[in-house]
Amino acid sequence: MDQVGDTGRKGTMPRRAATTTVEGTTHLLRALLRPTLYRDIELESTNTLHTLAWSITRAFGFDFDHAFGFFSRLTGRVFASPIRYEVLADAAISGASRSVHETSVVRAFPRLGSKMLFVYDYGDEWRFRVELIGRGEAAAGVAYPRVVARLGKAPEQYPSTDVS
Repeated sequence: MDQVGDTGRKGTMPRRAATTTVEGTTHLLRALLRPTLYRDIELESTNTLHTLAWSITRAFGFDFDHAFGFFSRLTGRVFASPIRYEVLADAAISGASRSVHETSVVRAFPRLGSKMLFVYDYGDEWRFRVELIGRGEAAAGVAYPRVVARLGKAPEQYPSTDVS
């Protein structure tokens, strides 16, 4: 198990959401790029979606320096999702989006099997399907968030375009 920590990549660790209803519990979420490429990430249920986004990007070795959001639509016109959480959740800019800074993981993923699409970097549009696959109790002395399982080699965030 790997702690999702300092990888020398850009971005800072987000803070925990202000809620006490599920103190001491964890959420186990699978972030899937394709069926043979995913990371299972365990984090405290009270962590924010901002922390989850940071954890996903770190687990795949990406910098954390782009706009992103979580969307209830998994395909099609995802930016028109009825439920969406974005880093730039300004009503004048993004309409009905809620803030990833103020939304806890347990609020966005309330039940086993809950799914959302995490779109990272609106230019390159990295699309991760995120699903709640388990819950647990926070263990004393364990640093969260952490990667508990991985399948497949992560792609480069910025693949070389050299055609020589």
